[in-house]
Amino acid sequence: MILRGKKVILRPLKLSDAFDMVKWLGDPQVRKFMSMGKVAINQEKKWIKDVLKKKTERVFGVDTLDRKHIGNIGLHLKPQNKNASFGIFIGDKNYWSHRYGTDAMKTILNYGFKKLGLHKIFLDVYEYNRRAINLYLDMGFKLAGIKKEDRYRNNKFYDTYYMELFNKKWQKNKKRIMSL
Repeated sequence: MILRGKKVILRPLKLSDAFDMVKWLGDPQVRKFMSMGKVAINQEKKWIKDVLKKKTERVFGVDTLDRKHIGNIGLHLKPQNKNASFGIFIGDKNYWSHRYGTDAMKTILNYGFKKLGLHKIFLDVYEYNRRAINLYLDMGFKLAGIKKEDRYRNNKFYDTYYMELFNKKWQKNKKRIMSL
């Protein structure tokens, strides 16, 4: 399945994406926003193979319109509750702060609520990831909880924010959000 936004194309992951992902996760500036450390190519290829097998995973490569792979985005379905956890990873820093993540997020949220009929989409984000938090707030997510001192990094503890967005709220604000 391919999903099209205004600036991005969300397409199924490919094994060749593992090379980009390993490169991106080798960069401390990128990795500080992730819950994982450096990975080896064989680990990343195995992860892609596993994701592609699972019916509860909707993970896509994020490509620019000219087909450059710049990140990944996904919904991890909890079908029994009509919910999904959400994750986004724009690994190519050349595409940070140029609204590619915004477009990818609008595209997958619309897919999750409209096509999959989800009731709620939720996520975790580290308190120091202000750019992501601002994006999530723009998309309509609300802070629903704080995991105090949940992340240890550079000899300091940081909170992890739990945020959620309900289908009703998405539908109510969809026109405004899609125009961002």
